Amino acid sequence: MHDVLIIGSGLGGLECGALLAKRGFRVLVLEGSNQPGGCMQSFRRGRLHYDTGLHYVGGLAPGQVMHQAFAQLGLLDLPWQRMDEDFDHVIIGGRHFAFRQGYEAFAEGLAKDFPHQREALHSYVQRLQNITADDMDICAYDYLRQTFSDELLLNVVSAAAMKTELRRESLPLFNFAHTCSSYIESSWRLKGNGNMLVNKLISIIREAGGEVRTNSKVTRLTEADGRIESAVCADGQTYKAEFYISDIHPAVLCELLEGCPTVRRVFRRRMEAAENTCGMFTAQLSIKPGALRYFAHNVFVYDKPNVWTMTEENTPVKGVMISARVPEDSSDDLRQIDLLTPMPWHECKAWAETRVGRRGEDYNAFCRQKTEQCIALAEQYIPGLHDMVEQCYTSTPLTYRDYLGNPEGGAFGMRKDCRKSMLTFHSVGSPLQNLFLTGQSIILPGIEGVTMTAFETCSKITRDNAI
Repeated sequence: MHDVLIIGSGLGGLECGALLAKRGFRVLVLEGSNQPGGCMQSFRRGRLHYDTGLHYVGGLAPGQVMHQAFAQLGLLDLPWQRMDEDFDHVIIGGRHFAFRQGYEAFAEGLAKDFPHQREALHSYVQRLQNITADDMDICAYDYLRQTFSDELLLNVVSAAAMKTELRRESLPLFNFAHTCSSYIESSWRLKGNGNMLVNKLISIIREAGGEVRTNSKVTRLTEADGRIESAVCADGQTYKAEFYISDIHPAVLCELLEGCPTVRRVFRRRMEAAENTCGMFTAQLSIKPGALRYFAHNVFVYDKPNVWTMTEENTPVKGVMISARVPEDSSDDLRQIDLLTPMPWHECKAWAETRVGRRGEDYNAFCRQKTEQCIALAEQYIPGLHDMVEQCYTSTPLTYRDYLGNPEGGAFGMRKDCRKSMLTFHSVGSPLQNLFLTGQSIILPGIEGVTMTAFETCSKITRDNAI
């Protein structure tokens, strides 16, 4: 018997486990695959580790929200390195712009390129600092159109939000602002791979007497009197706890709740019918020794000055994010670069029924073509990148689906829609008294969104105020 049983070991599940274990709860985390961490995990090829989803973190300076959260979690002693003052660079239509850390510096930096929009830029950063739940009902694109009269500037300030899903008709201002805001406060990279963060959270859980078990896939939840009574795993093991937390996709959770009479059809329909966000195509490049120096900023390159059409058509790559890995030795020799671009599910649906490793040469050719398109765009910032590449590994939404259990390979959880916020933003509670939800499908995606949701989930169990 445990106090809290957590299904899934993604960032949200492990953060909930660490927070509750430190409070004295007996925690058990059950992970279905052989490696914990979800999107935070890394994998090794040869001598190098490659990250699945960790690229940079915002708001880690003292006094900022993520600093407070990571302090409570015990994550501040990891080797975080502050990025360049110009932390994000944007190249659109051949023109180069830079985002500076700090709200005032951000506004004034862009005002040098758009002096006629200085007042609008200061209004924009002020709004970023005052986002409330009411902004779930406001369309981000409509707000930007009302704020900026210059179409190019509208696209420039949106460019780094490739980290979310830029849908003109539905993206809530609430999501857009949270995606952009903390990085403007301050931006940081981890000197090391994502498993460092995962292993730190696991060690916190275990040091407090908790357990994290891999290869323990929960296949069914049983109910008694409106409460979850037990979790049954594929290997036949049954576990019981006072509280349960789900860190898996809500539609997958509904499959586990199939025999629970308290879970009414309306809840199932809402979760199972929810749209998923698009996935990402990632080309992870190892760079030849001595070919390139490390740069402590990200670069977003777009072929045309309209970043809000990235996922509307099945067309060649329109934009790419360039993220460099911090060298783990004392040199400036850059050995790894990730190239990321949004990729809708329909682009890889033709191979959806085939198994990993059996998708054939046409799938491999598709990935090579995508990689070449990404490299071609990236060469606007790194001339000759193609000839610097030593090795390349790719992932698509199929990879996210097969290895992380994300339906349709969605990179940002379930889609939020400002036109129907009551249906697409979810509570951390559930129809069952002792079952709670966490993860990026609930309120906000990304490291900040998942972390804030984890605190909210735990507050329902500890009966404290969330951070």
